[in-house]
Parts: sequence; structure tokens; C-alpha cells
Amino acid sequence: MRIVFLGSPAFALPSLEALLASGHEVVAVVSQPDRPAGRGHRPTPPPAKLLAQARGIAVIQAENVSEPGRVEQLRALAPDVFVVAAFGQILRQRLLDVPRRGCLNVHASLLPRHRGAAPIAAAILAGDEATGVTVMEVVRALDAGPVVAQLREPISPFDTTGTLEERLARAGGRLLGETLDDWYAGRLQPTPQDDSIVTYAPQIRRADARIDWSRPAVELWRRVRAYNPWPVAFTTLRQAQGAAWRGEELRVLEAWPLQGDSGSEPGTVLAPERLPEDAGDEEAFSVQTGDGRLAVRKLQRPGRRVLSGLEFLRGERGLVGQRFGD
Repeated sequence: MRIVFLGSPAFALPSLEALLASGHEVVAVVSQPDRPAGRGHRPTPPPAKLLAQARGIAVIQAENVSEPGRVEQLRALAPDVFVVAAFGQILRQRLLDVPRRGCLNVHASLLPRHRGAAPIAAAILAGDEATGVTVMEVVRALDAGPVVAQLREPISPFDTTGTLEERLARAGGRLLGETLDDWYAGRLQPTPQDDSIVTYAPQIRRADARIDWSRPAVELWRRVRAYNPWPVAFTTLRQAQGAAWRGEELRVLEAWPLQGDSGSEPGTVLAPERLPEDAGDEEAFSVQTGDGRLAVRKLQRPGRRVLSGLEFLRGERGLVGQRFGD
């Protein structure tokens, strides 16, 4: 079959690699345009583009792949199938009508749970014990197409969006490779999604990662994990500077929820203590929350190296008793 692949970030790579190993012809890879990245904000090509170029495959970069000119460009390739993985654009019906057999999508959740832009973070935020990947047919509605196949993946208490995304990317590529031929030949009958149990995973904004210490410790622990590696949970350290107060932003990279309250106001920094064995049996300072305490295991000032909680505490005299937050 003649395949056009639509994908951009690292999550898309195992799916593209599965297609390249399938023996079918990948006639083009469509990806997002190069974006500024890094400290120098230099235009950086998406990972799918780099892999395609390394394999000698034509690359099409489009801000809007559904605009009429792009649609005709793809129609001229006479594709049998579109395969989509983390492409990041809504596909209009005129584009979905191009491939002869249809369009498949590799989605990082067990649909119909967590449709939308950020399904991996949503699974962690919800406290799900497991998530997975779904290969589905693409329809005009958001992630609403019939399910071709699914693969379940447990979520560890230590998982972040970054670690979970790596495993789900590999699982998605494996599942795509196992199901593509059977779906194409009509040996797999897709199953409609149950719309009564749909949940949504909206786009994440940086403001979502600001820590509200009045929330329960368990919720904040999930947020620290869900927003790692981006946008990274953050708080503000209020420090005395003469007669005024200045706010210094701190990024919280690892944490652990602890039961019991200190009697202090939410956001108050508490003395270090040893964490439970299942949390690593190490010492860390904690912060009072609206319900329980949150042990801070790793944190970072922007542009500085990552410190353990104890390292940070040793460098900040009088930190215990101060408050985080605005």
C-alpha cells in the first residue's frame, strides 16, 4: 500500500519506523514546520522530519495541511492510507477523503477516555492506574473514530508524562505494525466508541503548572508528574529583601505526597524528614498543603542545575518556616 504519514514529535517516531519496516511504501511524511527551540531559539526541525530525511523520504511541512493547495498536493501522491501520530492539527473532511482506504490514528490513551491534545498528562492528573494506546479510524469529530485495536500500559507512581510517553510511543508503533495489514484487508472490524463514557484532555497551558498549595498533596503530586517535562510545576519563594519581598520562581521536578498536617498554613516549608521506603527511603523537606504534606525531592531555579530537596535546603538558611506561593 502507498502510505502518507502525518506526525511531528518524538512520539511519532516508533509509528513511522513501524511503517518503514512493514514493506509498504511510505510516499511522504507530513510534519509541522520547524519551530524555534533551545536557548538560541534557532529553527529546529521536528523529529519525524529528520527521520524521513535520513531514510530518503519526501517531507512536506505545513502550517495547515487541510488548506486546498496541500490537499491537492497529497491527492497527487495517490495514497491508499494516511497514518497519523501526534500530528497536532485538525484534519478537515476534504483531507480525510484523499486516501483510498482511509485514515488511521495512533492515540496515547484507551479511547474513549482522554480524547484530545494531552491524554498522557490527563491520565496522570486523573490518578488512573493504567492507560494505553489506541489505533483508530479517523473521522471528522475529535478522536471519535471507531477503535481498531488497543494496548494497555500500567502507570507507575514514579511515572511522569515524559517517561510514560516514551513507553506509549513504543507501544503505539508495535500495535500499528501488528494491526495495519489486517485492518487494510478488512480482517479487523473497528468498534464504535461508547460516547457515554467520553472524557477530554485539553491543551495544557503554562499557567496550569502553577502550584496552588491549598490543594491536597495527592493532587499536587500528580500535577508535578503530569507537567514534567513541560511546562514543569512551579511555585514562588517569597524572600525578605530589605523592607520588601521578592518572589523567586522554583520548578518542582519530583515530589511525594505525605499524610498528616503540621498545623501550618498551606505553602509553609517544613523540616526535612525521611520518606517511606516505597518513595525511595530518602530525606526531603516537605510543604504543608490543603490536605497533607508534599515532600519536595528535586527542584530547580530556572537556568540552574537540578538540586535535591536537602541540597536546596542547605543552601537556603532559614527556609524552614517560610512560605511558598504568591
